[in-house]
Amino acid sequence: MKINKLLIFYIVLNVFSSSLIHSQGHLENYPNIVVIVVDDLGFYDLSFTGSQLYNTPNVDRLASASVSFTNAYSNYPRCVPSRYALMTSRYPVNENKGSLHEIPSSQNFIYQFNTLGYATSYVGKWHLGTDQNSPKGFGFKHSFAAGEAGGLASHFYPFNTKKNGKPAPHSVEDFEGLSDKGNYSSDLLTDASIDFIQKNENRPFLAVLAYYAVHTPIEAKQEDIQRNKSQLDTIDFGETPNYIKEGHGRRKMRQDDPAYAGLVENVDHNVGRVLATLNALNIANNTIIILTSDHGGLSNGGSKWKRHLATSNLPLKAGKGWLYEGGIRVPLFVSWPQKIHPKIETESIVLGMDVFPTLLDLVAQKLIANMDGISFKKVLLNQEKWHQRTVFWHSSKARPYSTGDDKSSAIRMGDYKLIDFYETDKTELYNLKKDVGELNDLSKSNLELTSKLKHKLDQWKQNHQL
Repeated sequence: MKINKLLIFYIVLNVFSSSLIHSQGHLENYPNIVVIVVDDLGFYDLSFTGSQLYNTPNVDRLASASVSFTNAYSNYPRCVPSRYALMTSRYPVNENKGSLHEIPSSQNFIYQFNTLGYATSYVGKWHLGTDQNSPKGFGFKHSFAAGEAGGLASHFYPFNTKKNGKPAPHSVEDFEGLSDKGNYSSDLLTDASIDFIQKNENRPFLAVLAYYAVHTPIEAKQEDIQRNKSQLDTIDFGETPNYIKEGHGRRKMRQDDPAYAGLVENVDHNVGRVLATLNALNIANNTIIILTSDHGGLSNGGSKWKRHLATSNLPLKAGKGWLYEGGIRVPLFVSWPQKIHPKIETESIVLGMDVFPTLLDLVAQKLIANMDGISFKKVLLNQEKWHQRTVFWHSSKARPYSTGDDKSSAIRMGDYKLIDFYETDKTELYNLKKDVGELNDLSKSNLELTSKLKHKLDQWKQNHQL
């Protein structure tokens, strides 16, 4: 009997060892993943997309090696709902950031990657809650400088104290213990992500790096500001005014802020550090990199005060807070040298809520049912075009005093986009293929299409109890 038990023990041990070896071999085939989210970065805030002032050679290099989308959108023109959609793959219409931990594991993308054997990390701006609703509460095994804070009091040490000495409403965790007055926020966040990557180079990892830049306060290193002041002197803005009236406030029309340029360029420098780390570890070829933004750039002010506006989204209309293209169209670059051929994708319509379904599909060929977001894997592999996709927005958190916008909903179907300012009974229709700046309202000249899109939008809102 003892012999039989011993024999059984060795059989079980052998099966377990074989399974482990097979599992490790399978893990080695999984790609690494780096998701970089830049806060408030507009579509045209990169030299790759046309900025004359913001120099972004590292992001440009990444974009040139990526599928670069020209019709990529955030799900909302403000931070919290947009990030909720990114992490949950749901339209942020009935968003309840206090219930992230109640999402079942079968629909939690981070749980899915943990189950596959990935090391998972979230560094930087989270803005979706604390404790059970923190990155670790949501499933990330590692986090740094996250939490409920929507921004920093300063990009310089001490990060949770404003220049006037007042503390921030919410302190950013992990920054409290730092004491080096030379520290700059984006540098430290990049340090933390690089450290995580280096510690997990021998297993697949999913690292989200979410910068607090280029969100206010608009603060940059002095050497970056001075360099951009010199470059600014060489730019001719012609007859473009600095500001125009829009909504309840004004819109900035020029990219002429050397400090904001410094914020953008410091992020670019740190993206370069991440790329260099992947190359040094010899894992770049099998690493998926996604870089995007949570919404458009801060170009609009409201009725309460003349706030410091950061950038211009021209030729797009408006910016953060608005459902015009300047508020929701964002850069989106997807690179995977081993599998994906670089191209500029000018047709397919994709949203932030599609990112994690796509990653899970690319890695494990797995789709999760009942999600609003869908995998654009076949678009990346040049097997499909999503030109005729229909997508929706609902912005109920208008801030006329801050960004000058009114409550609105929108639908895009193919080339056409309808915006419904539902509290003022105003509807606008644009052909984005011909009029990306949304200057020519077609709602009165194309009543049939206006009615059709308005009906579809109303049906979608009714289905979501809006």
